[in-house]
Amino acid sequence: QVQLVESGGGLVQPGGSLRLSCAPSANTYSIRTMGWYRHTPGKERELVATITSGGTTNYADSVKGRFTISRDNPENTVYLQMNSLKPEDTAVYYCNAEIREAMIRLGYTNYWGKGTLVTVSS
Repeated sequence: QVQLVESGGGLVQPGGSLRLSCAPSANTYSIRTMGWYRHTPGKERELVATITSGGTTNYADSVKGRFTISRDNPENTVYLQMNSLKPEDTAVYYCNAEIREAMIRLGYTNYWGKGTLVTVSS
């Protein structure tokens, strides 16, 4: 079964930058929307940014102007460039993708990564 593998989390000072990456662990037939969500203890998981296969993006108001989502379609990889990080950006960031695993399988399945921790602290 396909898994989403994230990388790039870590500890960064306020005002710093990090880049997250996410890709499926196996070949897939097609991927529609990919995105990033984040979760902080005591809060609901929230959307950070999404990007369609055609490149249309959507951002949470809290990250507009600071975060940029992009994807490499041939590599099935989605990135999240995070700049001007704030302590309130501290969270576990989860990758999400709508994947059709094989041509013989109709429909798309929603997959989640295991999450990568981003800590913004001095």
